[in-house]
Amino acid sequence: MPRHILDESKIHPAIQEVVAKHHQEVVKEVQAAIAKHHVVVVGMRQNPVCSSVRKSLSKANIQHHYLEYGSYFSDWRKRNALKLWTGWPTFPMVFVDGVLVGGGNDVKALLSSGQLV
Repeated sequence: MPRHILDESKIHPAIQEVVAKHHQEVVKEVQAAIAKHHVVVVGMRQNPVCSSVRKSLSKANIQHHYLEYGSYFSDWRKRNALKLWTGWPTFPMVFVDGVLVGGGNDVKALLSSGQLV
């Protein structure tokens, strides 16, 4: 199923650079971590699902790299840039071998099925 993304031709040339550079440093940081680590969890403070996923991975002896961007009260623009980049609407965002596998429930299902080892 194709993702619905506004075609670049539908973005006025005067603002294309603004759109392209929206917190690109955060996206690049996550991309670099994904390239370097087998499992990457992108989360935020005060989110119990982020903590739960990390605990579940640790309990399964799966090493992971964690990146944290703010809390419910800060850095929402950075998290928004990651949501726009991935298309994933919530945190955590979990990547395995460079592939976005989803969030909390998705990781727990992969762990339960033995697909994430």
